[in-house]
Amino acid sequence: MRTWEFATGTAAQTQELAGQLAQLLRAGDLIILSGGLGAGKTTFTQGLGRGLGVREGIISPTFVLVRIHPNLPDGPNPGGPDLVHVDAYRLSSSGEIDDIDLENTLDSSVTVVEWGVDRVEHLAESRLDIELLRASGSASAGPGHDPVDGTGGDSSFDVEGDDDEPRTLRLSACGPRWHGVDFAVLGQTASQEKGTT
Repeated sequence: MRTWEFATGTAAQTQELAGQLAQLLRAGDLIILSGGLGAGKTTFTQGLGRGLGVREGIISPTFVLVRIHPNLPDGPNPGGPDLVHVDAYRLSSSGEIDDIDLENTLDSSVTVVEWGVDRVEHLAESRLDIELLRASGSASAGPGHDPVDGTGGDSSFDVEGDDDEPRTLRLSACGPRWHGVDFAVLGQTASQEKGTT
């Protein structure tokens, strides 16, 4: 497994990086997003969706668990894969993941799973693990912090807070699908833009 690290200074740069990544993706690809409250998981997915050419309106699927964003036949990537956006925060096991039948869409879509670490790795032989880290700001509350019972902030809400604060994205490529792919080119535009602000 090889890891690349990228820095972005704004939400637009995060989305631009995700849009560049979208150009490397195809149906069947699995992306696991991790990061604390307000890390930018949904912001990243919005940029990814734009790059894939899917229907607008990407929001966190916290309460519905899964949202499917179809490819637009008259969009920038006609005939491309749909985007399946999953929030696995409230799912405690791979068995519960299996219950939502992602296998039915996995081969024909790009699947992005927020909070999917240790829950969805069994779905595909290859995957991209992307961790988003805020440079400052709110604490990285993780699963188990629920405002309903007073134990802290519920990180199942990907509240973007200050979208334009700096973020670090760590991308790890796992499996044969990504063998030999150099993701370093993704950061060039974001780094150049960051240097001009």
